[in-house]
Amino acid sequence: MIELDDLRGFVEVVESGGFNRAAKRLGISKSIVSRRIARLEADLGARLLSRTTRGISPTEAGLEFKARSERILAELEEAREAVAHQGGEVVGCLRLSAPLSFGVRYVTPILTQMAERHPRFEMDVSYSDRMVDLIRERFDAAIRIGTLRDSSLIARRIAPVRSVFVASPDYLARNGRPRMPSDLAAHQCLIYTGRVAADWQFHSGKRSISFRPEGRLRSDSGEAILQWAIAGLGITEAPSFMVSDAIESGTLEPLLLDYPTSEHAIHVVRPPGSYVPGKVRVLIDTLVERLGGEPEWERFLTLRE
Repeated sequence: MIELDDLRGFVEVVESGGFNRAAKRLGISKSIVSRRIARLEADLGARLLSRTTRGISPTEAGLEFKARSERILAELEEAREAVAHQGGEVVGCLRLSAPLSFGVRYVTPILTQMAERHPRFEMDVSYSDRMVDLIRERFDAAIRIGTLRDSSLIARRIAPVRSVFVASPDYLARNGRPRMPSDLAAHQCLIYTGRVAADWQFHSGKRSISFRPEGRLRSDSGEAILQWAIAGLGITEAPSFMVSDAIESGTLEPLLLDYPTSEHAIHVVRPPGSYVPGKVRVLIDTLVERLGGEPEWERFLTLRE
């Protein structure tokens, strides 16, 4: 008799492209994964995987069996969630991708609350600014900030966010305060390299202003940039959720508020499809409940203006 763990192991091997990666994802040894695949092939009387020096790939029979296995596992998960939902419980494992800084600061407390409320709920969370492929990497959902590039994903807007230009009081005392975007040419700019657009963008009425920052310090880490700004090494642009606490404490001061940046949004996205797993639905509902509307970081900056 074919066992469900064997199906999961086979699907994971095909998805990850190897026994080692599949074993790591499943949290078991490579030998166990290998035994499960061998058992499946023996039960079915067919070879499911081609093993070569280049790696592992599914045979034609393996591709067909994978598609059917995925449907079986998905239907089982739906049935499990439906029964659990009758008792108000959330079950299953949520694979979530979240931006590093925002995720650690704001998503982790929400996930903690969800874990406490639902003892049978499992989570596998990746905190990274990397743009993951939800379908290929088998994530249930991802939290994205800014413009959504993949229109095939289903998105739910959670909260607004915008960029703020900041510097430390010490830096401004030594170098002066910029009054307009062009003044930034005389300042050290701390440059975040983890985004596509290189220019800093401002608005003055209906007019858009672009400025290409120059500076000796660059990083793809927003947290590193923030620490440099607090240390008085220059001026930087950062999301409001990253700097609101530092502004409130006086560690950083907001700049150029008369030249606002474009407002963006925080979204939670999921793979396409009409069916929304209970674990994803609870995540979305909780995020909207805790962060929806006008978030704390935006209220504070509005008051400062």
